[in-house]
Amino acid sequence: MSKELKAVILAAGQQTITADREPLLLQPLGDRAVLDHVVECALRRVAVDDLYIVVGYEQDRVRAHLGPGFRYVIQAEPLGTGHAVLQLDPLLADFRGDLLILYGDTPLFRPASILGLLNRHRLRQAHLTLLSAVVDRPLPYGRIIRDASGRIMDIIEEEEASAEVRQIRELNVGAYVVCAEKIWPALRTLAPSPLDGEYRLTDCAHRLIRSGLRVESHQIYDQDEVLGINTREDLERAEFILQKRLYRPRRHEEENLVTFGTGGWRAVIGEGFTLHNVRRLCQALANDVIRRGEEKRGVLVGFDRRFLSDRAAEAAAEVFAGNNIPVILLTEDAPTPLITYAAAAQGVAYGLAFTASHNPPEWNGLKVFHGDGSLLLTEETERIEAETNTLMTRDVVKIPLDVGLEADIVRRADFVNEYVDAVESLVDLDAIRDAGLKVIVDPMYGTGQLTLGIILTEARCRVTFIHERRNPLFGGRSPAPNLEALRLLMTHVQEDGYHLGLATDGDADRIAIVDERGGYVPINDVLLLLYYYLHKVRGERGGVVRNLATTHLLDRLAAHLGEECYEVPVGFKHVVAAMKERNALLGGESSGGLTIRGHILGKDGIFAAVLVVEMLARTGKTISELCEEIYRITGRLYSVEENLPATSEMRVVVPRRLAETGLTHIGPYPLRGVSHMDGTKFFLENDNWLLIRFSGTEPVLRIFAEADSEEKARELIRWLKGFVALG
Repeated sequence: MSKELKAVILAAGQQTITADREPLLLQPLGDRAVLDHVVECALRRVAVDDLYIVVGYEQDRVRAHLGPGFRYVIQAEPLGTGHAVLQLDPLLADFRGDLLILYGDTPLFRPASILGLLNRHRLRQAHLTLLSAVVDRPLPYGRIIRDASGRIMDIIEEEEASAEVRQIRELNVGAYVVCAEKIWPALRTLAPSPLDGEYRLTDCAHRLIRSGLRVESHQIYDQDEVLGINTREDLERAEFILQKRLYRPRRHEEENLVTFGTGGWRAVIGEGFTLHNVRRLCQALANDVIRRGEEKRGVLVGFDRRFLSDRAAEAAAEVFAGNNIPVILLTEDAPTPLITYAAAAQGVAYGLAFTASHNPPEWNGLKVFHGDGSLLLTEETERIEAETNTLMTRDVVKIPLDVGLEADIVRRADFVNEYVDAVESLVDLDAIRDAGLKVIVDPMYGTGQLTLGIILTEARCRVTFIHERRNPLFGGRSPAPNLEALRLLMTHVQEDGYHLGLATDGDADRIAIVDERGGYVPINDVLLLLYYYLHKVRGERGGVVRNLATTHLLDRLAAHLGEECYEVPVGFKHVVAAMKERNALLGGESSGGLTIRGHILGKDGIFAAVLVVEMLARTGKTISELCEEIYRITGRLYSVEENLPATSEMRVVVPRRLAETGLTHIGPYPLRGVSHMDGTKFFLENDNWLLIRFSGTEPVLRIFAEADSEEKARELIRWLKGFVALG
């Protein structure tokens, strides 16, 4: 059984670096004070009631800063660190557990270092365990002396060390965990140091080592952690270290929590995406259905080609069936738009699509739709995820899949034909048949091949597919149809004389196109093309909805056509909501998703691809010719996007930096306005703009710019990266 643990932070020091003599421990370091970092580290291991803070110099300021919730112990005279710890003797004389001792001026220890210290102390059943580091530069810390077997024999302070000892690079860096009943006798008989008259904690450690107790150490490997704050220069260096940590890319890790983003729940397989979490989430959804009394409507569950998608769909079916909710389970992997369509056609309480869309192959997730096919809104997903994260394994009600199938509460179904018919009803197949187009398609190993293949074949296109077979690794890259991923498609179009190249992402709700010359057509241009075509050729009327990261050329085109363009936050649920409210004709986003009025309430890469083919057939023009026609109306703007790995700390610091600084110019360009609707968007002259926002689907910080030239757009991004210390 583990011993009880208490902690003490030594915060009575008199160091100051400001004219008003404010304690150094209260100086700002990042977004908090120096002392706050140490307190936060301690509170990861002990409760507030078990944390003691020794105060002395300017104790009222320290108390006022930290607040009344802590146990404060006064060191009336500055007689050293050993004397500071001794002030707890009257309070903890009968305590038989372990005491964690931290210095208030050493704020850079990682939580993992303190956890490692405590873990080693417990496992080795030590009386004293100290934190050590092997450094490659001389630092004013005590040297750890070991015998031939590696056992700690002594700690010799810098000022007492010989030249030979100073060559030792293993340092005692100032964090201890000690058996409380052993430290009080040593502290009570501690003598003052002959060097400065102080009662040093290191002398107490020295005495415990010499007394034959079991003494261990835990080594840290990041030398930046050992920095103590004694001067303004130390503080500046610590600020740099924190910033370096803040922006250091790191492997995505998750707690065992379900968290929705703009496109549903997504997580790394084996981190957050586990069948355990799938079952918990489905139980929360089932609970919601039951509360609303909508069990008879049932649910529809589909899946894509990702690893574990089919298993997750079966696990979901078992949970809903266990809760007396009928389940329609699709027979094979399917595009998300097909699942959206089927959910609306069946009028279910919820439609579920197990997919991580365009994310890298190690991700999976779940998109949840209403009975009309629209994604859940933010307040709904927040409620569902909150309930999910309170559920335990014992709270999940489920039955085996074979039992559910036999009882017919789970039934398998196929909606390919119905979905294909729905798409074909919205396009002019006769015009496509008469055009004799030669088309090549890259479904990126995803789910788009079957349905798109059927439609294009029935439209008598000469169609070729690449990357059509199932591959859960997606060829070693993200199944996102961007420029770099479509090089092979572009080569085929150019060399083999295709009229058009088409690509869909992993779950086929996004589109990309390649023109007749083999050139990648930016999605912003695809939206311009389709909106212009729908309005001018098909004669349909209505505004257009775009998210705030999508081209403002749509605004110019809409104005030319006598229509309105509406800006919404990122997330197709916002696009759909605005389309319904405004009766808009087209809704789209620069990441490749779009839909039109009268089709499903979600993005559809299959339909979008067929609509592009119809556009070529009915206009008799090439993509490049149509683009030039539109540019003569709208002029040109050039878009650039850059994605950077994001940490959770960045989500706090970056918005704060943007909000706290009043700007009148972005570089040399006058600022016309700022929006914080989703991230921070800066509006400049001539429809130029700059946007910075965190992705809702990946641990990524996205920066967008649109300007009169590509060079200017890149200049704006460089400026913004510099402004928030990203470059």
